[in-house]
Amino acid sequence: MNVLLISTNRNCLPMAVMPMGACLIAEAAEQAGHRVHLLDLMFAERTHLPVETAIAEYHPDVIALSVRNIDNNGMQQPEFYLNDLQTVVDLIRTRTQVPIILGGAALGVMPEAILRLTNVSCAVVGDGTRVFPVLLERLSRGEGYADVPGVALIHNGKFRSNPTLPSDIPAICQVPDYRRWLDIRAYRSRLATVPLQTKTGCEFRCVYCTYPGIEGHTCNLKDPGSVADAVMRLSASGFHEIEIVDSVFNAPLDHALNVCTALARVGSKARIQCLELNPRYVTDELMCSMAEAGFTGIGITLESAADAVLEGLNKGFSSHEVHRAAEVVSRHRIPCAWIFLFGGPGETRETVRETLHFAQTRIRPGDIAFFNTGIRIYPGTHLETIARRQGILKCSEQEMLFPKFYVSPEVEAGWIEQELKQAMTSHLNFIDMGSLSLPFLPKIHRIGAGLGLRPPLWRYTRLIRRTLRMAGMDV
Repeated sequence: MNVLLISTNRNCLPMAVMPMGACLIAEAAEQAGHRVHLLDLMFAERTHLPVETAIAEYHPDVIALSVRNIDNNGMQQPEFYLNDLQTVVDLIRTRTQVPIILGGAALGVMPEAILRLTNVSCAVVGDGTRVFPVLLERLSRGEGYADVPGVALIHNGKFRSNPTLPSDIPAICQVPDYRRWLDIRAYRSRLATVPLQTKTGCEFRCVYCTYPGIEGHTCNLKDPGSVADAVMRLSASGFHEIEIVDSVFNAPLDHALNVCTALARVGSKARIQCLELNPRYVTDELMCSMAEAGFTGIGITLESAADAVLEGLNKGFSSHEVHRAAEVVSRHRIPCAWIFLFGGPGETRETVRETLHFAQTRIRPGDIAFFNTGIRIYPGTHLETIARRQGILKCSEQEMLFPKFYVSPEVEAGWIEQELKQAMTSHLNFIDMGSLSLPFLPKIHRIGAGLGLRPPLWRYTRLIRRTLRMAGMDV
């Protein structure tokens, strides 16, 4: 079959993200004997022309749309991406009547709502590299696919989602041939990194998180040697800026240490970063191992430095471990981004001040602190239960497709924003969601790339904010 796979994500803020999943799906379909063309819309000024051209040139028998995000998770400046998806679907239907299949991370979060919105044939909600080839085989034979494991659809008005059959998930770290599928020069000009996973799944149970629903609660660890081999292959191909995109890299800790040891052993020239570390497992041994492995930037996802909020979010660590992680980081040279989320269950004015005090006193001036206010509520999460119990959320599950946010009833969002703005005024290494939504940020990336700067660009936050302020901008 002729398969047209379209990566629909066009969000370049804070930076363009290479569609690893879509590339892996393309290669899986090709290995199953199909002819595949991947259309990446990341840098398309308008979607109409490239979509129309691809349909006219490749005469697809099936079109698959990869959908990364539903929205930007920003309460202050919300952006709903599925209107663009609907536009693409409507355009396709004016040109062809072939089956349209949806897939991607967004479908793992709210498959029924997205299917009802777009009214397409079906969606892949299981492991796409396994499910999509089976679905294509059924379609090529003209057979039904309602019973295919890992497929979701609306049948006679009722939503149906088939569980994926259990199987041995390979422990090999998969890396697609990005050069075959993407405009690498365009991504490099925007300081994009190459994504890579050392595991799938997440063992934690944060009240707001949808990740376990996408990849499961069980961690499927990739062989450390295969991770190192993948990094070597990428580096040999000229991809030196690599980002590990696990839900949490350093849990289990022994696996992270083994990955670092394998990376140090092969001695690649890659510059590696990871923005998802759990403070409970931030140790001196880990920091030393990451430095030897070639890590040039890390991020620690705290959400809060106050015990009441950490407990309300079910983070699985305490403020004591938060402060201990700061002590560990202070003894090492790897740049660190600290990530906070205001407004969770248990948040009060006192806990907001406690978190800001931690950021002001424990975070090194050369590191950064990123703050967001308000938590996106997704169906099936414990946060939805909390929000409904507190009377914050009253809409139906279908209506939750459009962003709904939680802020603790014990504190006002406007007050949080005022406190944060005041802190940002005196701390140039503090940024918020508005900082990541600046429309000229992609231009800054291109200028940085032209000047020879290397990711992570957030290392230059103080310089960038100071420069923009000198230009008269209130950032």
